[in-house]
Amino acid sequence: MECSTHVRLDMRNPGTAAVLSFLIPGLGQLYNGAWIRAIFWFIITPGLWLGTGGFLGWVAHVVAAITAYNYARRHPHPGLD
Repeated sequence: MECSTHVRLDMRNPGTAAVLSFLIPGLGQLYNGAWIRAIFWFIITPGLWLGTGGFLGWVAHVVAAITAYNYARRHPHPGLD
């Protein structure tokens, strides 16, 4: 009897996307393959940190993590978007 445990390597993990984007906003979007969204966060986040003295920088981290998580849940397979 053989145990058939298959791991889908082509699936995105929403948790991984969220953690990556929380650490560096845009990184979770890169993991998801959403290049335009990644560039947006790479540009916006430093602007929010510098422009508001850090006040809105944390907001960018949280929002980027939430959006990366949601994108990975809606688009679990790379290349099928």
